[in-house]
Amino acid sequence: MSYQPPVKDLMFCIEHLSHWDQVSTLPAYADHDLPDIGAALEGFAQFCSEQVAPLSRAGDIAGARFEAGRVILPEANAEAYAQFVEMGWQALTHPVEYGGIGLPRAAGAAAVEILNAADTSFGLCPLLTDGAIEALLLTGSDEQKATYLEPLISGRWSGTMNLTEPQAGSDLGLVKTKATQRDDGTYGISGTKIFITYGAHDLTENIIHLVLARTPDAPAGPKGLSLFIVPQKMVGPDGTPGAENTVNCVSIEHKLGVCASPTAVLDYDDATGFLIGEENRGLEYMFIMMNAARFSVGVQGIAVSDRAYQRALGYARERVQSRPVNGEARDAVAIISHPDVRRMLLRMRSITEGGRAMAAATAGLLDMAHHSDDPQTAALAEFMVPLVKGFCTERAVEVASLGVQVHGGMGFIEETGAAQHYRDARILPIYEGTTAIQANDLLGRKVMRDGGDTARRFAARIADTEALLAQGNADAQAIGTSLAQARAAFETALDWLLDTSRKDIDAAFAGSVPFLMLSGTLAAGWKLAKGALAAQAALDAGQDAPFMTSKIATALFYAQNILPDCTAEQARILHGTRSLLDADFPE
Repeated sequence: MSYQPPVKDLMFCIEHLSHWDQVSTLPAYADHDLPDIGAALEGFAQFCSEQVAPLSRAGDIAGARFEAGRVILPEANAEAYAQFVEMGWQALTHPVEYGGIGLPRAAGAAAVEILNAADTSFGLCPLLTDGAIEALLLTGSDEQKATYLEPLISGRWSGTMNLTEPQAGSDLGLVKTKATQRDDGTYGISGTKIFITYGAHDLTENIIHLVLARTPDAPAGPKGLSLFIVPQKMVGPDGTPGAENTVNCVSIEHKLGVCASPTAVLDYDDATGFLIGEENRGLEYMFIMMNAARFSVGVQGIAVSDRAYQRALGYARERVQSRPVNGEARDAVAIISHPDVRRMLLRMRSITEGGRAMAAATAGLLDMAHHSDDPQTAALAEFMVPLVKGFCTERAVEVASLGVQVHGGMGFIEETGAAQHYRDARILPIYEGTTAIQANDLLGRKVMRDGGDTARRFAARIADTEALLAQGNADAQAIGTSLAQARAAFETALDWLLDTSRKDIDAAFAGSVPFLMLSGTLAAGWKLAKGALAAQAALDAGQDAPFMTSKIATALFYAQNILPDCTAEQARILHGTRSLLDADFPE
């Protein structure tokens, strides 16, 4: 089934949910209006549906290969990537002064979704490059920016993030890669890094590795890490790549999904590296890239969900099976007529659109935080990022699984394509920090650190939306009732976690993942509710009745069928921790 990018819904989210009324007044975006953004996304959507989406199935079958020390990707991927560069798509959201187009982050999130829905394996390369650009923009020296940003933003070079080592997964304090300063001010980088997405490939002229390493006299643990630029090819005075650096790809992984995305093991043999910023602040700098990547991986979850939903919907419309239970037809009908298939499809759709709405809102907050000095906006933006990452990736696995279920036995057959989405989705809750890491960050840094103030402001904004819904029609009031119940579950869980953390920290953190899922479920429902208010206003003005009616129907389904999950998560937090902590695992 061909991929149809949901540009209309993406633009709806940008206009009504990304805080566009405030973002559009920022000087950085003064030259861009909604028609400009819409035109850019339409052009990108056409490129992705025509040139990138056909790569997905073929890449899944052929995969990335490692032969004679080289990573080989399908030839069609190189052709599509060359077009991607020629058309300037990497530059969409990056600063104009370095060759970017300068669109707001919500437009960038929309583009990330479209590209990764077309082919997640292909989309991972630009995603990591975006993160490297973000890190260099905020922490690189003027000379480093002048050297690396323009070719990265053009897409001629790609970027990677090198954290993990065989003995150091999420515990980065165990990183052993060494960085020894030389007389000329460069550093010799030696060590092994694993799980490096697009760590080796032939799509770009150069690969810029951002590497965490430890100088000889650095403190132990994470506070002793420094961040280095290690180019795959040394950059000459004229800015062109030259001799190979001593960074060698040892192997690539054989994976469950995203098979055409090479995941490399890299060996650094006294490779030449350049310090970013100050020594021993590397983890602080790397978190800039990690946070950008975490948000984008959340958007990947939305992308895979949408692709799985589109495929399942198309199949359900065509697959004829069984007479309807209401007896209105004597012959078999398309399975979309059966109540449980409708349940699955609507759950898929509402989770996908809820994640999309939440991502657009978060992107707007990130823009406002970046271009202002308002600490409350920054805190709310930071609060939302782990929700986008954790909720949207966990739900992507569910949505992709439902897509297999809608196909029935045919979903378990690779040729239908449904199984690929399930396999591709499974890495997303692991990438850039597992769900538990996102949950611990949410509870420890975003909630406990300020005594719950940001979380309470989040809840207060939801209550404001409930008041607006109460003034609407029956559907709006029903959405508002469910939203209020979910918010109450959130506030009860929040109070319990804050109180418990003072007495039993293990018990509090035993509830961290349920709290993340409660918060994400609530946030997505809130944004769908705000979308329903905007859709009703458009309906009242006589605008696009089929689309706006669908938006309201999706929000109502989510409110009545998914928001009740918040109460279950609250129960797990309040009543499930002791059974979790006290249980043992007999030999």
